[in-house]
Amino acid sequence: MTQTQNMKIKFSTRFNKRYRKIPAKIQIATNKRVILFQNDKYYPVLNNHALAGKWAGYRSINITGDWRALFREFDNGSLIYFDIIDTHSNLYRH
Repeated sequence: MTQTQNMKIKFSTRFNKRYRKIPAKIQIATNKRVILFQNDKYYPVLNNHALAGKWAGYRSINITGDWRALFREFDNGSLIYFDIIDTHSNLYRH
């Protein structure tokens, strides 16, 4: 059963610019994870979770072991706005 049938996904300009610069294999992994997300945003491999600290208000999904996509939810989760894609180490650098 799909939890996210009426969900609309958008990507920020920042996300799209970064996406175009990342390695092709990470782009492919991102595409696959977004499809998984569309079908079930809590699919276990995504590790969808809320963030705290400087990323409070965002949620994160795993793209690969090191790559993450950060997003915000609006309209009770019916609008998903992917804003950032980067490595875990870059995102959480002090």
